[in-house]
Amino acid sequence: MKWKWPETAQRWKGALGKYSYVLLVIVAGVVLLLLPPGGRDSPKVPDREEETAFDLDAFEEKLGRTLSQVEGAGEVQVVLTLDGGSRQVVARNQERDGEGGGSNTVVTVGKGSGQQAVVPLQTVAPEFRGALVVCPGGGNAAIRLKLIEAVSALTGLGADRISVCQGG
Repeated sequence: MKWKWPETAQRWKGALGKYSYVLLVIVAGVVLLLLPPGGRDSPKVPDREEETAFDLDAFEEKLGRTLSQVEGAGEVQVVLTLDGGSRQVVARNQERDGEGGGSNTVVTVGKGSGQQAVVPLQTVAPEFRGALVVCPGGGNAAIRLKLIEAVSALTGLGADRISVCQGG
């Protein structure tokens, strides 16, 4: 004996057959909406504050670890001095009139509850003023030259602003 679909089930089966492509698109859309944004390996988007912060101590430590890998240098300690601090460049709205005059205003956005915030375009890191490198191999001229070139390449300082000393 063959099993027979009930009458209501047959109506549903007929409707499903007729609108199968529409239902398939709806199901696919629902599945896509339920998927989490990004993948498992998607990188974390840094916060605005994380981007703008410049940590001099962490930079000195990282630079010291990197320079310690120079052959013959030994354990390196780095001290950097800065010219001022980091600064933000904010968006500005410039309006000119027909007579050559105009106005220049800072662009702000509302943060809710009546608060306003400026729109930052970029954060300019502070410029380095000078560098001191202390290491056991600092007495050797060839090692000193390698260290000066490396610090110059990483900080943008000229050789006249980098001092390499031999330490114990």
